[in-house]
Amino acid sequence: MSFLTPDAKRTDEPAAEIAAGARLLPRITIQAFCEHSQTAQLVESAIHDRRMSKVALTTHNGGIDGAVETYKSNPTPNLIIVETILAPDQIPVALERLAEVCDASTRVVVLGHVNDVLLYRELIRSGISEYIVLPATASQIVSAITELFASENAAPIGRTVGFVSAKGGAGSSTLAHNVAWAIATALRQDSLILDMDLAFGTAGLNFNQDPPHGLADALNSNQKLDQTMLDRLMSKAANHINLLAAPVALDRTFDFEEREFEQILELCQNTMPVVVLDIPHAWNAWIRQTLATIDEVVIVAEPDLANLRNAKNLADTIKALRPTENAPSLVLNKTGMPRRPEINAGEFADSVECQLLGQVQFDAALFGTAANNGQMIAEVAANNKINEVYRAIGLHVTGRQITHVGGKASGLKLPSFLKKRA
Repeated sequence: MSFLTPDAKRTDEPAAEIAAGARLLPRITIQAFCEHSQTAQLVESAIHDRRMSKVALTTHNGGIDGAVETYKSNPTPNLIIVETILAPDQIPVALERLAEVCDASTRVVVLGHVNDVLLYRELIRSGISEYIVLPATASQIVSAITELFASENAAPIGRTVGFVSAKGGAGSSTLAHNVAWAIATALRQDSLILDMDLAFGTAGLNFNQDPPHGLADALNSNQKLDQTMLDRLMSKAANHINLLAAPVALDRTFDFEEREFEQILELCQNTMPVVVLDIPHAWNAWIRQTLATIDEVVIVAEPDLANLRNAKNLADTIKALRPTENAPSLVLNKTGMPRRPEINAGEFADSVECQLLGQVQFDAALFGTAANNGQMIAEVAANNKINEVYRAIGLHVTGRQITHVGGKASGLKLPSFLKKRA
């Protein structure tokens, strides 16, 4: 659909046409910054389209300037919609300022009042996802968003992050669940936790949940699994946090083929912005395949010799499995345990040859209370410094910035739009 022809279609698509080719949008977060109240009303009306049933949409005043001010101190959503009343030669310069405070994965749709083909081409060349000329219809806006996130050619929105222990009991499950909580609260984006330890998984316990369905049902569905079924099998653990829990049953063994989880992971990536994999401490074909194909791998280890040996073996193997992907990262857990000799964190990371994302101090009372109550650390002790470690890990594995300095994100790649101007 062209948004730049003077005789562009201005009426809503017939309901039958929408229903015939409609695909539901995934659980993305959209924030719109409008110059006029009529535009805000137009964008808000889009949420009533059935394709937008899972989308979290909010509107704000201020156009591009309002967006820049907001994102100096707040995380950016999956999609930003900005209205501009600027002249064509001023729009690219204003969008450069927006790029400086946006995360790399954020997409931008511009609503403009100038029907200019040259401007359109320049913006699309520079990475803007779409330029829509106002006045437009809600259906046109929804169709543009659908093309970005739900078309057959759309890239998956989800980032897959796997946590695996170097040694049994190192605490990768607790770390995975608390990092997912930190991602959900810091970024306010939906996360899905896959508890892949089907016999002994603890995700249900840690979130005080006993869901009737979970990951085993998804696996047993074979080719019938689709987005609708996945939604039914997921359970809501907290705001922005969903679970595909383990059945925790010993009446059968769980032996999987090498690629048995591929379909589930692909479907999860298409519907969830963040997918956290709680991978059991084991070594078989499907775990090896999973570690080779996900976006980020975090090795969780305690600071002792056995963990060092295993972490080194894991890191070397994962690097060999995925030579062109991100190297695994390292988190040291249960550090500072009384009367236990420990390997220095820096020496440990140097030996493993992985980036050390953080250290989680041992605190038996805090972690014991959280585990027995089915709560996250942030729920038990909101001001504990451990929460900052979880948040920093979460921001790193999702490709987000750690801090904003002087309105610009430190250590941040420019978003996909306007890279050529960097």
